[in-house]
Amino acid sequence: MNEANEISHHTKLYGFIGEEAGKSSFSASMNRLFKANNKDAMTIPMNIREDDFFFTLSNMKKSHVNGAIISNEYVSRVVELLDGSTKSVLKSGMCDILVRDGEKLIGDIFSIKVLIDFLKTKDVKNIALIGTTPHAKAFSFLSNGYSFKISYFSDDLEALLNFTTEMKVENADINRLASQMSVDLSGFDAVLNFSDFSDLNMIAKLAGLNLDMKQKTEFSALKNRAKELGAEYISYDDLLGELSLNAYEFFKNKGHLEYDKSEMRF
Repeated sequence: MNEANEISHHTKLYGFIGEEAGKSSFSASMNRLFKANNKDAMTIPMNIREDDFFFTLSNMKKSHVNGAIISNEYVSRVVELLDGSTKSVLKSGMCDILVRDGEKLIGDIFSIKVLIDFLKTKDVKNIALIGTTPHAKAFSFLSNGYSFKISYFSDDLEALLNFTTEMKVENADINRLASQMSVDLSGFDAVLNFSDFSDLNMIAKLAGLNLDMKQKTEFSALKNRAKELGAEYISYDDLLGELSLNAYEFFKNKGHLEYDKSEMRF
């Protein structure tokens, strides 16, 4: 981007795709990085309704959009539209970043990698992981090999057992978490909520760090419970700087940002 935020024929265009993408600061954060590094690129918020999502992504294959960051509500739906993906996408069933290679869309996961790096900087060791959703699968898969000790929680023990079997978790510590219970999670360094619970009132005490990677436009049961208990809550938006930097490096590593604005091209 230049001072006038102009788009030329050479400008690399990226989308931030969500139902309410315009309410997120993600695109602005990415564009600040492009400008600070003198890159001829721009991220555009794309407000896409659920009914239009398939059409939009299918047409991206023949568009001038070079890639996209996918908002939480669409990370599972995008997988079936990909022409290629990393193993983490295949194992988890979610994709939150993609590039266009010719007329093919190639997907990956970046937000969970940012989360793992953040937990490492906080010296987190013991984690309570709630839920069996694609986000939970992605974290379980991508955190393998790190020094985290993870305890798994869900209201459905059978689903949890299937989850840990599918993710090849050895000697998994599985625990039931359901209404009418009173569960103390204060012994953990961090609580990660990747469940579909409408509330987390069964949790009597939370950890020092409590995260769910929900954006400000999304409902967060963990945010509500943390507020009630006076515990620290960290959202997707709280990690926006780290997320946008990781997305920037992702596109750069794909060879998308080779040219600076100062370089004349014809």
